Amino acid sequence: MYPGRGVHGQVVEAIGRRIVSGEDAPGSTLNLDGLEVTYDVSKTVVREALKVLAAKGLVDARPKRGTFVRPRSEWSLLDPDLLRWQFEAPTGGGLLDDLYEVRTIVEPAGARLAAARRTDEDLARLTDTLAAVGPDSGAQEIVEADLAFHRRLLEASRNELLIRMEYIIEIGLRARDLLVHGEGHQDDFLPPHQAVLDAVRASDPDGAERAMRALLEQAAKDEQAIKNRGRQ
Repeated sequence: MYPGRGVHGQVVEAIGRRIVSGEDAPGSTLNLDGLEVTYDVSKTVVREALKVLAAKGLVDARPKRGTFVRPRSEWSLLDPDLLRWQFEAPTGGGLLDDLYEVRTIVEPAGARLAAARRTDEDLARLTDTLAAVGPDSGAQEIVEADLAFHRRLLEASRNELLIRMEYIIEIGLRARDLLVHGEGHQDDFLPPHQAVLDAVRASDPDGAERAMRALLEQAAKDEQAIKNRGRQ
């Protein structure tokens, strides 16, 4: 979101979501007068919102053509807002599949490095993260713990580029977690994460990598099971 940016931020969010969801398809022309009426804002607010969206690669303006939606291939797909809008859109399932592939590349390597480079402080932070999940933990608590665990694990890798991947993973992981952990299920959450932590604590890079791959495989199975139940 755009905290503190008021109406301007709300209009950026609304138009951005329309574009990402396909309501305003690539190539379509945006009616600026219509946007003013729809969101009950001034022409200035609409123009400023479109400048933000243009910087993200979503829209462009040309003489005689007006303001139009650019092809998806020209969007700044790694922009944090764009990632969030895509994962939250009804069509975000395909992006979750892409996220899984990225995670299988990044996180096992991150776990391996963390096992070799972690400090006692890293171990304490990872341990505290899992300890925060108990028998009465709800969905939101599990989601926040999961995000924190994966973030802190990448931080323990001491690789700046891997650490920067966290914002991509975290945005998609939140959407995935809300789907899978919607009813809590801390029993499903803790064992695979504890296995990763145990290997990191033992300074076992091979074991940490294996444990992370097993965690990701289980996560994919859980997600598929939820999807299958939704189709029944």
